[in-house]
Amino acid sequence: MTAVETERFPTRLIIHGEPVEAASGKSFGVVNPATEETIAQVAQAGVEDVNRAVESARRTFESDAWRSLSARSRGQMLYRLGELCLTHKDELARLETLNNGKPIFESGIDLRLTAETFMYYGGWADKVYGETIPVDGPFLNYTLREPLGVIGAIVPWNFPMSLAAWKIGPALACGNTIVLKPSEETPFTALRLAELALEAGFPAGAFNCVPGPGRVAGMALVEHEGVDKIAFTGSTEVGKAIMRAAAGTVKKMSMELGGKSPNIVYADADLDAAARGALNGIFYGKGEVCAAGSRLLVEADVKDALRDKMLERAKKMVAGDPLHPKTRLGAIVSKAQMERVLGYIESGRKEGATLLSGGERVPVNGKGYFVAPTIFGDVEPGMTIAREEIFGPVLAMMTFHGGMDGAIPLANDTIYGLAAGIWTRDIKKALRTARAVRAGTVWVNTYNMYDAGSPFGGYKQSGFGRELGSYALDGYTQVKSVWVDLS
Repeated sequence: MTAVETERFPTRLIIHGEPVEAASGKSFGVVNPATEETIAQVAQAGVEDVNRAVESARRTFESDAWRSLSARSRGQMLYRLGELCLTHKDELARLETLNNGKPIFESGIDLRLTAETFMYYGGWADKVYGETIPVDGPFLNYTLREPLGVIGAIVPWNFPMSLAAWKIGPALACGNTIVLKPSEETPFTALRLAELALEAGFPAGAFNCVPGPGRVAGMALVEHEGVDKIAFTGSTEVGKAIMRAAAGTVKKMSMELGGKSPNIVYADADLDAAARGALNGIFYGKGEVCAAGSRLLVEADVKDALRDKMLERAKKMVAGDPLHPKTRLGAIVSKAQMERVLGYIESGRKEGATLLSGGERVPVNGKGYFVAPTIFGDVEPGMTIAREEIFGPVLAMMTFHGGMDGAIPLANDTIYGLAAGIWTRDIKKALRTARAVRAGTVWVNTYNMYDAGSPFGGYKQSGFGRELGSYALDGYTQVKSVWVDLS
């Protein structure tokens, strides 16, 4: 790796508007999962760096300049940030693909949602306000919706760019400042967004970025007394650890955690559409999607027909160079995650599920952390692959009888409740099932659809709070009640 090649990547922390090295001088290697090559060394944030970033965010939040900045001006800056994302779309998409291993086609989709999110919340910035309340007595009572303060945002490696935007957008729109801790496996686009925010006009300290290990940089952010809220996306187990660590300072939190989402196919469904939707539901993003439809629940009468259609399509899904525009199946994000996925596949075999397709590593040109699209049949509810989040391209097909009476208990038989899919031509059945399934997002005759205006979040151990839409604003403001004696 030459110095010239290294210069292509953002590699330093962004603290108070400046790219800086870690206080310790430490760095970590970032690996391209498609080639297994280390492509850059990135500054590794530690406790001291997190302290500096929080101090910067607090100083900016308390400053007269930030407090006097109009909401409309913040909105214009957010909109400009969205425009800059589109201006740099090719660069950002390439960074995301080199970092995460997802196809460049998918990175382009992520980029558009990222830009749309910033623009959407740019429009909200001057529309967050309180109300007057007709209380008893000679009083004027009104409410103010005020920012929380410093937001600590921790995002995972599967959608580094868009999941960061889901937090940055509403946080800044509401007048907070932010410290973003991206995964050390995928820091590039987060660091680049912090640079673009400065170009968009945000003052130094409004948006700081400190990539580093979760157990060090992440926990330093969680435990810091100067952080008013933690906005976290990641696994349920890590979410529980964060909640315990944050208890000491009684931080506000929003948690978007794991999932084991059911994709229900009724016998009256359009099976061609259901087959396409089921494959998209689990193989988009290599299955590294918290809302992935990893449990396919099929009514017994159409099990064989749907299975055949899916296997025919799955054969055409071939892993390839993620930078090629026609590639639709990329590389698993890391060697460790690939081995985790392969371990779950082996457990499926051992526990008696029928391997229908895939099930092995499939290097491209002899390299890369690629796993073939894997489908298991004859999966029973108690099997490991039916209960635990795999976070890879592994589908568990299960069968139910008796229409809704069989589908709904099976769908809800999980600790998670992030998303669900329903496939049927019967609108009454679709709506009744959507009401009965305990999940934060339900797709009917489609899957994996998102929009900046539509809320997203989980039931049960999939988390709490909502991202996107107007609902996210509640998580970044606090309400003050003001009483004025008019007697």
